[in-house]
Amino acid sequence: MGYINESVIYNIYPLGFCGAPKENDFKQEYRLDKIYGWIDHMKSMSVNALVFNPVFESSKHGYDTIDYKKIDCRLGDNESFKKICKTLHDNGIRIMLDGVFNHVGRDFFAFKDVQQNRENSRYASWFENVNFRNNSPYNDGFSYEGWAGYYDLVKLNLHNDEVVNYLLDCARFWIDEFDIDGLRLDAADCIDIEFFKKLKNVCKEKKSDFWLYGEITHGDYNHWANPDVLDSVTNYECYKGIYSSHNDHNYFEIAHSLNRQFANGGIYRNIYTYNFVDNHDVNRVASMLKDKNHLNNVYTMPGVPSIYYGSEFGIEGMRTAYSDYELRPCLDLDSIPNPNYELLEHIKKLGVVRLALEALKYGDFENINIQNEKLVYRRKTDNQTVFVAFNLTDRVERIGFDTGCNAKLTDVLNGNEVIDVNGYYEIEMQPYQSRILVVNDGNFRVDFNADNTDCRAAEIDEAPANEETSVKAVKTENCCESNSDNAENTTKEIKPGIYLHFKGGEYEVINFATHSETGEKLVIYRNLHNTSEVWARPVEMFAEKVDVDGRKTDRFTFIG
Repeated sequence: MGYINESVIYNIYPLGFCGAPKENDFKQEYRLDKIYGWIDHMKSMSVNALVFNPVFESSKHGYDTIDYKKIDCRLGDNESFKKICKTLHDNGIRIMLDGVFNHVGRDFFAFKDVQQNRENSRYASWFENVNFRNNSPYNDGFSYEGWAGYYDLVKLNLHNDEVVNYLLDCARFWIDEFDIDGLRLDAADCIDIEFFKKLKNVCKEKKSDFWLYGEITHGDYNHWANPDVLDSVTNYECYKGIYSSHNDHNYFEIAHSLNRQFANGGIYRNIYTYNFVDNHDVNRVASMLKDKNHLNNVYTMPGVPSIYYGSEFGIEGMRTAYSDYELRPCLDLDSIPNPNYELLEHIKKLGVVRLALEALKYGDFENINIQNEKLVYRRKTDNQTVFVAFNLTDRVERIGFDTGCNAKLTDVLNGNEVIDVNGYYEIEMQPYQSRILVVNDGNFRVDFNADNTDCRAAEIDEAPANEETSVKAVKTENCCESNSDNAENTTKEIKPGIYLHFKGGEYEVINFATHSETGEKLVIYRNLHNTSEVWARPVEMFAEKVDVDGRKTDRFTFIG
């Protein structure tokens, strides 16, 4: 067992996340430094591993690599990325990079040499099916194989020892230079297994717990995930079932997949799969669900969980016939479009619960009761038994199951409620509710007040058209309680005017408000560059200092 068994993963597509130009302008910008402002957010979800999709120099989208040993200038440079990696490590977050070994871009040095020197190029054999008697769609005067028919992605010849050794040296460089902890292996089903065996040996020699997982969309996962090849694969087999079982009100679909994979005799029982509800290649789950109330229930299943940046807020995004850009937006924590804070708080709870419960990380899997709109499964180790129950309906439902014990169940998602059981038990489920029930003697609790949790800014609904600065409604979800006297004093210190955010944006404080339910004092402010964006934030959060690259600085600084 390695660190991955204890992980909650966050996945970022850096070029999109940072708002980098879609085509490389080769201007040095340190856009990826914005990750510093997201560290506390990740930790609030118990994230302790981060996957960066391509970060190396490329012509466009990252998968058309120009230089494997140089951070894309649109994101930063090698020194800035080293600092990022160190800061993430200092905050208990491991780093995985996207290893694109199947293909390179047309601006890759070896391909440029083939273009120039043709048959006389020493690199002519570095690429698949080069034929100097044919031509390419780019009129190169020779043909070659492009990945999946995309000729801007030149397929590497991984049966060439020079190519293999070059790529293995790059992997060593990443570990030595950036101290990375794992690799996502792009298009793994297209890559020679023998290459993966060599890669695994190289990486494990550097770090014994180095984690390698392949992007596999179909096939027998055991072919790639085994002691000789890779540690894990992307669980595309369950991906569709996660959302379609909710859309069709048919929990039998996902229950069948989970049973096939993870139950006693399951074909992937010994593989710790990389599980996701969405990623940079597929539609956002919030766009795939017919009923957004089901968002809370899609994030619980065996394996290592991955959260794709922004999906914790329920943002939407759909692929088009020609682009994935809508899946890969530039995001700022202070201006998330239509954020679903209830979902965020639920995911925060799930992160704490996962790390606290042995059975959710290591337990055997068994379906206990499957119905079209209700599901109960069990995770069990020698030391702990946990039942996970779901209700996908819009009404209160009851579902019965055999607990196999005379004990107590602690519902860790719902206030650590303690329930007495004696064998068979029928549990009441609220609409769209999930429950995680731990068998114990009644003393078990999960602590949600640890340092890695924080409160979120309040959300303001769109103001009425005839009242530009008025607040229609203020909503907060599970925000931290604050001392009203301190808040009153802080409010007096904050005055209307222009403030500079520590990330560079300018905002205008336009008013103050009092939360109708909690009495919490709120600052009302708007984005000067997009005045339709009006925000509310607890005054203590507005006035607090934040940690940026090891230094304390004001979240907002008054400038006039």
